[in-house]
Amino acid sequence: MSATERITIDDAVALARAALSACGANDETARVMATALVDAESRGLDGVGLAHLITYCEALQTGRIDGDAEPVIERPTPLIFTVDARRGVGHTAFERVVDDMTAAARTYGLSLFSQNGSFTNGALDWFVRRLADRGLVALAATNAGPAFMAPSGGTEAVFCTNPIAFAVPGETGPAVLIDQSSSATAYVNIVLAAERGEPIPEGWALDAEGRPTTDPVAAMSGVLLAFGGARGANLALMVELLTAGLSGANWSVDAPSFLEGDRSPEIGLFVLAIDPQKTFGSGFADRMEAYVSRLRERYGAYIPGPARAARHATARADGIVADAGALSRLRAFAEG
Repeated sequence: MSATERITIDDAVALARAALSACGANDETARVMATALVDAESRGLDGVGLAHLITYCEALQTGRIDGDAEPVIERPTPLIFTVDARRGVGHTAFERVVDDMTAAARTYGLSLFSQNGSFTNGALDWFVRRLADRGLVALAATNAGPAFMAPSGGTEAVFCTNPIAFAVPGETGPAVLIDQSSSATAYVNIVLAAERGEPIPEGWALDAEGRPTTDPVAAMSGVLLAFGGARGANLALMVELLTAGLSGANWSVDAPSFLEGDRSPEIGLFVLAIDPQKTFGSGFADRMEAYVSRLRERYGAYIPGPARAARHATARADGIVADAGALSRLRAFAEG
């Protein structure tokens, strides 16, 4: 088992900002990315948390991320925000327009954000939660590069893990928050298993010869599988069309790797915001809370979202228990 170290959220953000800045990120990029990825770590998403920050630092150093990128933001209609991230990170432009998106949704009932040209977008729940905290229903999806996942009926990589996230507002935060990949698992979980020398479950991947494997190293040379067979593959295709298709970003099968080389994957991001009060009338949050409580208390249903919020509250009070090796790497980056 890897050694761990407890660190406060504020100290983790400060360390992350210092590491990103030392690797070439401007102040805005360093602030936004440090906050977003430490937030993921605090919610138990360690695969896209501090360990993923190392990937961002390396990408800044090699040129896969332009740390000074200035996104081009356009608004072709009052409802639509289109962005070229200019080989930067995907979070910067969204951070700039989230208030305007919220205002547009409250005025017109909905708003749409479509971005191309960015690095990988990490945990999508950061995007939908920002909108749900403002009282909006939110849907987000992203593709990435390189392609890791086979399509339905195939054994060659065509899609990335193509995650999708959905959030519904409640009285004190998102009542429901779903964030999942189209693959049977996220690629970062394969990488973590390989680093820890642990096998992966059956049904997650094929090796380079197209054979089922539980060896994470063999899986990294092969392809991931969609969850639920054709159904998951169909979802991955839908995500690809919503993200790369609508925005003009690279298809996953054409995108450079976010893990190596000096080229940005230049992938897409899709975010939809809906104001339930504008479109469906008042009382939505109360109705949603009552329904979710009924599912949980009467039927024993697991409701995604509250567990992550509880972990974040604990981390805010007691600090994050983080991988000591990841913190050591980030300190090394911060020290130049």
